[in-house]
Amino acid sequence: MLKNFLKLALIVLALMLSACGSLGEKADETKGWSADKLYAEASDELNTGNFQKAVQYFERLESRYPFGRYAQQAQMKIAYAYYKQNEQAQCLAAVERFIRLHPNHENVDYMYYLRGLANFNDKKGLFDFVSEQDPTERDPKAVRAAFEAFKQLIDRFPASRYAEDSRYRLRYLVEAMAQYEVHVARFYYRKGAYVASVNRAQNVIRNYPGTGSVKSALSVQILAYEALGMKDLRDDAKRVYDLNYKNEDIKAMRAPVDAKPWWQIW
Repeated sequence: MLKNFLKLALIVLALMLSACGSLGEKADETKGWSADKLYAEASDELNTGNFQKAVQYFERLESRYPFGRYAQQAQMKIAYAYYKQNEQAQCLAAVERFIRLHPNHENVDYMYYLRGLANFNDKKGLFDFVSEQDPTERDPKAVRAAFEAFKQLIDRFPASRYAEDSRYRLRYLVEAMAQYEVHVARFYYRKGAYVASVNRAQNVIRNYPGTGSVKSALSVQILAYEALGMKDLRDDAKRVYDLNYKNEDIKAMRAPVDAKPWWQIW
């Protein structure tokens, strides 16, 4: 009886080992592929939208041929594939790795651009406009990170093919950050935190002087100073407002304080 049991156990163990071997062979379908074939197959997977498979192939290519002519291209395309999958953390990690390893690469400007895009399209950041969540409850650090990435690209590579688009995105980001500050100022005003409201409005006037949000910031300041009973400061803000927007009626600016949140009507 014991003999039969041992025989059965050996047969089961042999079958398990055989199955594991078969699975290993199936998982490593690229075994024996040349660098050219690996790169071609990985690129095909990337072009057809099979990003996970593309990453697997590019990683194997880089691992097997780390000093080959495709290794650096594989690193870049891994970052791009993660970006297309909306895997922000993995994308940024791949971007930072490439920049660290190849700071003088002829296409490193693209990696700065991709860093900006990954932060710009952050679904959990300031740009999730379809959300009902109050943006004051979020951390807009992705917006600032995108701004810094695009700014670095323009500063370091002003003639880059990505510079023009980066400048456009920078203008958008500046406006978005300014409008975010206005929203926070209005939020504090509605809560009766008038000093905080004045300070956030002042951030817009000081840090984003060329944006369209300055007018709104001044209107919030005027209302907050009025609520605080600071008539001199209210009149100073009113003079600045009238000097720049003399055709506007400050009373008409009261409505946006209680209007539909800006992130829902952008």
